[in-house]
Amino acid sequence: MGKGGALSEGVLKKIVLSYTYVAIWIFLSFTVIVYNKYILDRKMFNWPFPISLTMIHMSFCSSIAYLLVRVFKMVEPVSMSRDLYIRSVVPIGALYSLSLWFSNSAYIYLSVSFIQMLKALMPVAVYSISVLLKKEGFKSNTMANMLSISIGVAIAAYGEARFDSWGVFLQLGAVAFEATRLVMIQILLTSKGISLNPITSLYYVAPCCLVFLSIPWIIVELPKLKATSSFQFDYLIFGTNSLCAFALNLAVFLLVGKTSALTMNVAGVVKDWLLIAFSWSVIKDTVTPVNLIGYGVAFLGVAYYNHIKLQALKAKDAQKKAVQPDEESGRLLEERDGDNNGGKKNESHD
Repeated sequence: MGKGGALSEGVLKKIVLSYTYVAIWIFLSFTVIVYNKYILDRKMFNWPFPISLTMIHMSFCSSIAYLLVRVFKMVEPVSMSRDLYIRSVVPIGALYSLSLWFSNSAYIYLSVSFIQMLKALMPVAVYSISVLLKKEGFKSNTMANMLSISIGVAIAAYGEARFDSWGVFLQLGAVAFEATRLVMIQILLTSKGISLNPITSLYYVAPCCLVFLSIPWIIVELPKLKATSSFQFDYLIFGTNSLCAFALNLAVFLLVGKTSALTMNVAGVVKDWLLIAFSWSVIKDTVTPVNLIGYGVAFLGVAYYNHIKLQALKAKDAQKKAVQPDEESGRLLEERDGDNNGGKKNESHD
């Protein structure tokens, strides 16, 4: 009885912790998205400089990561040669900088709710790029599912009251760059046995992002910032915004490390619905019935995709458990045969 109670208590604790990690990630992701929208939107804080905002985030994150790795030595750096850094980290940093630049730029032109609807295309982009780079095999049923998600997003776009083609281009570009980055992490780092936690990831990738972002920043935004002489840098706004962005990186690691990437995908769907509701009720963005119907179709497609992924993971775990007893049985047989052979040798010596 006591043993069963202890087991139930342990399971309950694990469930509570998992939901806590999910809640923290949803809260921080929600906060960063709304905060970025507030800063960049011309009707709110009115600071439409997405490259500058991204560079502030990367400067803050890389500084904190440097202090934790090099000064306080709280995190061990990864053993990485210059050649590996150039071939693996630099391409990932370039893709990450483009993804952040484009996604932050989209907030100037599109509503928060519509951006979340467009983000539903992420599984489509990841799967398509994985197939293109031969990281994953082509499956007709999976592609049909991807098509249903795409149709749902297309319906949502058709019903968008504040449709802006340039904003849509920016957000789709952000999705494409982010999907490519995720696949490239698998190819360039994970396949080589290199695993980066959020601190080491920011330590290596954030400075690289700063270098790549500085090029368009000098050409596009620096002249505009010089012309805006009346602007006063608000340390409280940009400091807290950067702190939230850094905390979100830690929350992603906590959620994926303590649960799974699939849990984050499911939590992401919940977060998207919350953002759509917030965008409609608080920010007063227009959300049409066609928007909701389209996103509903895409949502069902994403939910089915996550379900298939979950079933595949369960099957993989079951296969591993089935293989382990077979291996143990094989070892026992080998040991028994060895003992028998040893016994026979001893008998012959006698």
